Amino acid sequence: MRIGVSSYSFSQAMQDGRMTILDVIPTAKGMGYEGVEIVKFCSDEDMRAYAPKLAAQSKEFEMPIIAYMTGADFLANDLNAQVETLKKEVEIAATLGAHRMRHDATGGKDASGRAYTWEEALPILAEGYGRVTEYAMGLGINTMIENHGYFAQDALRVKSLIEAVGNRNFGWLVDMGNFMCADEKPVESVAIAAPLAAHAHAKDFHFKAKGEYVPKRGWFSTRGGDFLRGAMVGHGVVNVPECLKLLKKAGYDGWLSVEFEGMEDCLMALKYNLETLRELV
Repeated sequence: MRIGVSSYSFSQAMQDGRMTILDVIPTAKGMGYEGVEIVKFCSDEDMRAYAPKLAAQSKEFEMPIIAYMTGADFLANDLNAQVETLKKEVEIAATLGAHRMRHDATGGKDASGRAYTWEEALPILAEGYGRVTEYAMGLGINTMIENHGYFAQDALRVKSLIEAVGNRNFGWLVDMGNFMCADEKPVESVAIAAPLAAHAHAKDFHFKAKGEYVPKRGWFSTRGGDFLRGAMVGHGVVNVPECLKLLKKAGYDGWLSVEFEGMEDCLMALKYNLETLRELV
């Protein structure tokens, strides 16, 4: 596996003014990462303006842009309109030189706030993803769903969606930590996800059970009411070594990208995360 890093991991430094998006590629290169993910960070118009600049940096620093990440909601938005919007995002991914694009599925509610069951949502999501991935195939880009967002997060739900789409161009961005947001055990869920992996995130969390004291800062609730806080890889409760073994056993030999969400200084944490992952991989 080659180790990359998400631009999202630098959010802390970009928010406090130490970095801009144009500092991500050279900084990641200097740390020793081998590639970067670009998470959409601005308006459609601005993203189209930044894409060729980032692509030029990618060539200059010999740092491949391994994936482009963007949002979407096939239930809260009109399906046809959302598909057309995502086709434009695919074109941005192509400009970046990325061969993978992850986009979201839904938060589970329509524009009026009505909640869907998974069974109700599945055919709508499958149609949306199917149409987008058919278009992306023509531009040489694989599309992916990541297990996040609470609704499309459970391992069996995501597996059923990938099977419903049934297109070899559509796969799973396996985020080993995110399964905890849906109150699942990462090792058990990665075992389900690994055979369908198109890309992978290395992520770790600290954990507090429902009812425990939870400090005000840094923690967020899982779907079932437990609490998580982002951790450096290997410092939390996710069994990262076992998750990596499961991915390798399933034949996955692609990118492993760090997505850091912790409270530690991100530049320090990303250096340590890379050291840990090199040792584990």
